Amino acid sequence: DPYNDIVISDIDGDVEWSDMEIGVNIRREEDPKTSTTILQVMDQKRKKLNPKIIIHGKGKQKQEYELPIDAILSVQDSQSVKKGDVLLKIPTVIEKTRDITGGLPRVSELFEARKPSNASTLAEIDGRIEDRGEISREKRILYIVPDEESQKEVEVKIPLGKQLKVRAGDYVKKGDQIDEGGFYPHDILKIKGVSHLYDYLVKEVQEVYRLQGVHINDKHIEIVVRQMLRNVLVVDSGDTTFVNQQQVDKQTFVEENKRVVEEGGSPAESVPVMLGLTKAALNTESFLSAASFQETTKILTEAAIKGKKDLLVGLKENVIIGNMIPAGTGMKKYKKIEVFRDDYGDLDKSNIDTINNDNV
Repeated sequence: DPYNDIVISDIDGDVEWSDMEIGVNIRREEDPKTSTTILQVMDQKRKKLNPKIIIHGKGKQKQEYELPIDAILSVQDSQSVKKGDVLLKIPTVIEKTRDITGGLPRVSELFEARKPSNASTLAEIDGRIEDRGEISREKRILYIVPDEESQKEVEVKIPLGKQLKVRAGDYVKKGDQIDEGGFYPHDILKIKGVSHLYDYLVKEVQEVYRLQGVHINDKHIEIVVRQMLRNVLVVDSGDTTFVNQQQVDKQTFVEENKRVVEEGGSPAESVPVMLGLTKAALNTESFLSAASFQETTKILTEAAIKGKKDLLVGLKENVIIGNMIPAGTGMKKYKKIEVFRDDYGDLDKSNIDTINNDNV
């Protein structure tokens, strides 16, 4: 079925409706074309109901199936079913516009590191899913129980009505999706690390442009992502000049740690942090580069109050000033290099002779 995801029975047995009431959280409708009755799960907030279908098999065999909002039921209460029978259909979300107008807001969302409207929950550890039937503040509570006893179990809260991608007893690995939805970049960074975030952002941005037949080399997107991940969050300041929870540039952090270690102190510890593109551009060390982008008055005023110095390390600030950019032969190490063939200055003399001959 291209329009619906289907859920089938794993065992033979009888159906039991749990927490399902027609007119409360089940909508009954008749299809005018076929005259068949359609039973669909609907959202309701008055009662704390957790709708599910329970199949009672032979002996103590029992299987439970959670029902997300908008699921269409294919079985009635007390009905007998066989292994492989369809229990419910879940309508798939209609895909958003796949042209460039639908794609550009997506690129903006990725580069600004915004949270998607339907962000999915990721597993924080490896372990087995356990459902104890707990509901709190319209959220279903699941537990991830690790294999190692030394690790603590993790509590996961999923909004009622969201479609789950796991069932009780399933084994999940760190970073696996527990429910339907889009990925939140900050969650990927926290759970799976920097390298996985790099891969995810590059792949998602490239997908938008590839749909239009536009080829962009990965390195251009990678440079943007590198700038977004340029800062770190200090979690333990050690003997450095930093304070806890301070965001600092990676290079500054490394240099300060190096200085402290050389003096026999304890270095600071940090975790990577991701900034949206706009925020990353304003948080740069160079006040000239930041002021040329946004909030010019605020940045220049702050720079004047703090008596900041711009060391003109980057490209943008050198372009603004009118200097040669520090790239290629414009780098500082090439400034003191003198070029000659046999004797010092012979190339300069030959150039002057050539110019004089041309003038004659």
